[in-house]
Amino acid sequence: MQDAIWVHLVTAVGEGDTKKGILDMMADSSGVVLGVLVLLLLASAASWFVIGYKFIYLFRAQRESATFLDTFWQSKRLDAIYQSADTFKRSPVSQVFKAGYVELTKLKGQEDGSKTMSGALGGLENVERALRRASTAEVTQMESLIPLLATVGSTAPFVGLFGTVWGIMNAFVNINNLSAGEVSLAVVAGPIAEALIATAVGLFAAIPAVVAYNYFLNRIKILGAEMDNFSADFLNIVKRHFLK
Repeated sequence: MQDAIWVHLVTAVGEGDTKKGILDMMADSSGVVLGVLVLLLLASAASWFVIGYKFIYLFRAQRESATFLDTFWQSKRLDAIYQSADTFKRSPVSQVFKAGYVELTKLKGQEDGSKTMSGALGGLENVERALRRASTAEVTQMESLIPLLATVGSTAPFVGLFGTVWGIMNAFVNINNLSAGEVSLAVVAGPIAEALIATAVGLFAAIPAVVAYNYFLNRIKILGAEMDNFSADFLNIVKRHFLK
């Protein structure tokens, strides 16, 4: 009786030792499935780095832009605003103002054509081009690294699916090589579950990347609109004082 109980306990412990969790299955993966898992984990790590970096960057850009706009409308002299703009290096609006102000000071320093209407209009076009170039440069800077999120979000599910298909295919090939008596649910379930992990990891990498991509594009669109509105207001101020 005692021998039977002992054999039962040993068998139960042996079965407990064979149980595997998700991390164990990932560690035991090999071949193409392992390569897919490593690739997806690296892509997920890269996307999370971009998410953290861009979140902080755009948060500072929006906060400093709001502060700069308050400073701009409360000040009465453009040169004083230009001096204070260096404290708002993360603000795209302040960088647009600096580009416009630098072009405006160049026009003020010119003697020929500065007192004629055609010369003034040509000068305003130069200021407008400087504002537009600065806005484009700032948008390009804000959009840097964002395409990586789009790439991960669009390709990670398919890469994971490829790993799953490959793993299931190998599982069935191995099952086909077994005899009828050796095939059981335990033999089939393990390799298939291991293969399905690749799809889960692909979705884990893709979903945050897609959400962050759409969020960042919306924030960049708002900041771009603020730069456009500021450029229009700055040109109106220049017209009132430059063409009088």
